[in-house]
Amino acid sequence: MERTDFVLKSTAFKDGGPIPAKYTCEGDDVSPFLEIKNPPEGTVSFALIVDDPDATRGVPFDHWLLWNIPPNTQYISEDSIPQGAVQGMTDFGTAKWGGPCPPAGSTPHRYVFTLYALDTSILLSTGATKEELIKLMEGHILGKAELTGLYQRK
Repeated sequence: MERTDFVLKSTAFKDGGPIPAKYTCEGDDVSPFLEIKNPPEGTVSFALIVDDPDATRGVPFDHWLLWNIPPNTQYISEDSIPQGAVQGMTDFGTAKWGGPCPPAGSTPHRYVFTLYALDTSILLSTGATKEELIKLMEGHILGKAELTGLYQRK
């Protein structure tokens, strides 16, 4: 049974609200502070996928992939990753946070932070792809929490 009180939030922006430029390609391009609350019982690790479903190429653009986040993690500090966590390959071609950077002049894009509570650890190396991560998560998701921010370039 999936818990409905499993929550991912941030002090940087509210769910559905604008993401400050600091966290984007127009600012310092650092990852925002995240808070994890009430993970499902039996969580062995977390995986985080941050993507832009409004990307102009018609498929979500991956901005951050992070897995093997320890189950006792309550906070992911700004511009850092928890000890033991592994970063995957983004659509920027790097294995690190890539902040919102929609085309200039486009309407605001949504940036969806999806945190998965898993009953296992993920055996993938740094730089693995979202497809590889999703395949190994199948059948192991205990719950998920989402946080969505909006960004529009100046």
